[in-house]
Amino acid sequence: MEIFIPIIAVVLVVGAIFAFGGIVIISERQVGVVIKRWASKDLPPDRLVALNGEAGYQASTLAPGVHFGYFPWFYSVRRVPVTVIPQGEIGLVVAADGSSIPPERILGKVVDCDNFQDAHKFLTNGGEKGRQLGILTAGAYRINTALFTVITSAAAKQNGMDTEELMVYEIEPDMVGIVTTMDGAPIDEGEIAGLYIPSHDNFQNAQAFIQTGGRRGLQEQILLSGSWNLNPWFVQVEQVPMTEIPIGYVGVVISYVGKAHVDVSGMDFKHGDLVNVGHKGVWVTPLYPGKHPVNTRVMKVELVPTTNIVLNWSPRTEMHSYDSTLSSITVNSKDGFTFELDVSQIIHVGALEAPKVISRIGSVQNMVDHVLQPIVSNYFRNAAQAYTVLDFLNARSERQSEATVHVGKAIRAYDVEAIDTLIGKIIPPPALMQTLTDRKIAEEQNKTFQVQQEAQTQRQQLVRATALADIQQEMVQSEQGVDIAELEARAQIKQAEGEAESIRLKAQGEAEAIRAKGEAQASAYRAGAEAMGEQGFTAVQLMQIIGDQKVRIIPDIAVNGGGQSGGSGVVDALLGVMLRQEMAKASAAQSNGAAAAEKP
Repeated sequence: MEIFIPIIAVVLVVGAIFAFGGIVIISERQVGVVIKRWASKDLPPDRLVALNGEAGYQASTLAPGVHFGYFPWFYSVRRVPVTVIPQGEIGLVVAADGSSIPPERILGKVVDCDNFQDAHKFLTNGGEKGRQLGILTAGAYRINTALFTVITSAAAKQNGMDTEELMVYEIEPDMVGIVTTMDGAPIDEGEIAGLYIPSHDNFQNAQAFIQTGGRRGLQEQILLSGSWNLNPWFVQVEQVPMTEIPIGYVGVVISYVGKAHVDVSGMDFKHGDLVNVGHKGVWVTPLYPGKHPVNTRVMKVELVPTTNIVLNWSPRTEMHSYDSTLSSITVNSKDGFTFELDVSQIIHVGALEAPKVISRIGSVQNMVDHVLQPIVSNYFRNAAQAYTVLDFLNARSERQSEATVHVGKAIRAYDVEAIDTLIGKIIPPPALMQTLTDRKIAEEQNKTFQVQQEAQTQRQQLVRATALADIQQEMVQSEQGVDIAELEARAQIKQAEGEAESIRLKAQGEAEAIRAKGEAQASAYRAGAEAMGEQGFTAVQLMQIIGDQKVRIIPDIAVNGGGQSGGSGVVDALLGVMLRQEMAKASAAQSNGAAAAEKP
């Protein structure tokens, strides 16, 4: 207890010194907001913050340090923290005192007040009460909270705002920010947006925008990709994609805002007008393929193909769909028939001619619907009436060439080039088509018959040639057979002659042999007859023949006639007869042999 008594005494002494000396200490992260308890004059009724020592909140604040003379019975000093705006955020300011905002504006103007850190300057320089045009960017500020309320992201909900509104605004890549301002002078009559105003740092300096004549509402100027310190009470931003011009197209810009209209199309172009870039109207210079930052709320970009465009008057539709409303052309022929044509038209629009086309017609679709469709359709309707259906069908290429020349000349006046006109399917009346079909079938059948006849003729010629070839083969074989037969006959003749010669020689040889044999036998007979006598030799020969021929001259049973002598007489008689016969035969044979031997 004895220890605390000196401490308490020191505190009381120090407190008495501060109280009677009016000493106030403000730290480096604080702001001293001073309230004067009483004064000789009162604060005006329209003011909240005193400028001239009136009672109440004082405009001036206490900076960090030690301050004297602020006696507690005269002043009350509130120590408030410095206002900190984090990186990537902004702070909005509401002034509790100042002049009234003029009725034509909704936000307090920006005055020289050191970013709202000098309340005295704010009030003396004409600062206006209420929501302010000026904002606080990232950093620390010594703000008199009696005069200014700073709204940060941390306090957004309490002030009826979204946290995103207190962030630095980001425009995404390949996007365009279309700006609408909430303050400024009204837009001029006849305009739809505020014109381009320079020197306001892309709407980040709101006061400069208003001072240079900026208009309230939709703006011609846009914001490109990046980060922007924008006051959400002053501008609203809508992000849209950049305008892309595909390859094979140009973009013709039709601007509804801009500088005064000045026609630069020249005297030769009498069906529209063109203006330079930045002026109101159709720009003479188109946008080429790529991405372009275009304010699509105040400008229109009409795409015009610079490649060949094919348009079909038929059930077929191209991908560009310009010909989606076109159909086959119905025409009447000279002979009173109604038939349909499918036509294709190829056109080309040059890049530098595209603005003229759009200025004159408005769009490629209008060109197709209001220029090409009547030109092409009416030409074929008129042309078909000069020909019969069959003539039109037969002279199709001539009709196509004539159409190309006519259509090309007609649409050239619209700064469009005709590449070619093509006739597709021709659909004649069914009855006529049936007649033509029957005729064609008959013609084809006739051709078929002719071909078949020619084929049969050729076949006959082939069969005849084949038969001749076969006969020739047989003739060759016959000729060869004749030759062979002749050779065989000759061979047989030669063989026969050889055999005959052989037979002759053989017969001659045999005859010689027989003659020689007969001569030998005759010689032998003569020799035997001479030696034995004719009868003896004859008997010997007879016996020899009987022996050689094995003739039985004696019967197996002898016949006896009654006696020894009688029996032998009969036998002898028979033997004698037989001997005489055999001898006669032998004699005749010898005579024949001799005669044969004597023949040459």
